[in-house]
Amino acid sequence: MKKMTEKALYDAFAGESMAHLKYLIFSEIAEKSGLKNIARIFQAIAYAEFVHAKNHAQNLRIQSEKTEENIQSCIEGETYEVEEMYPAFNAIAQLQDEKGAQKSIHYALEAEKIHAEIYKKAKAEAEKGNDMEITEIYICPVCGYTHIGKPPDHCPVCGLTSDKFKKF
Repeated sequence: MKKMTEKALYDAFAGESMAHLKYLIFSEIAEKSGLKNIARIFQAIAYAEFVHAKNHAQNLRIQSEKTEENIQSCIEGETYEVEEMYPAFNAIAQLQDEKGAQKSIHYALEAEKIHAEIYKKAKAEAEKGNDMEITEIYICPVCGYTHIGKPPDHCPVCGLTSDKFKKF
């Protein structure tokens, strides 16, 4: 693929991905406001944006047909976020005394550490041709803390009670 087309597709992938997530956030807000049909509109169009991003990703060959290679990509991304991206972003937030940004970055950094470890375990199993042996997966809706199996009573990152965690 020619460089300019590749850059355009990467930019489009990023834009569509961001729109997808932004619309899901807007849907939650509309749902909480009792505007269920507007929430559905946000959800439907968010899905359309996902389709656009997926099409761009396929043309960019972001994904592999091999799960182990996709997991390795996730490990690399999570490791980059833990070791480089979030520490750098946190330094900026501290320099500019942005408390809200510091908290958001802390939450993400702590969750990304866990994600990298989960992906490493998943890759080891996938390389043996096995699926992971897990029960439930719980996510803290405040900070993104991720736990496989029965979670602790309170989130170790933000303190939220585990009865409010989202189960997968």
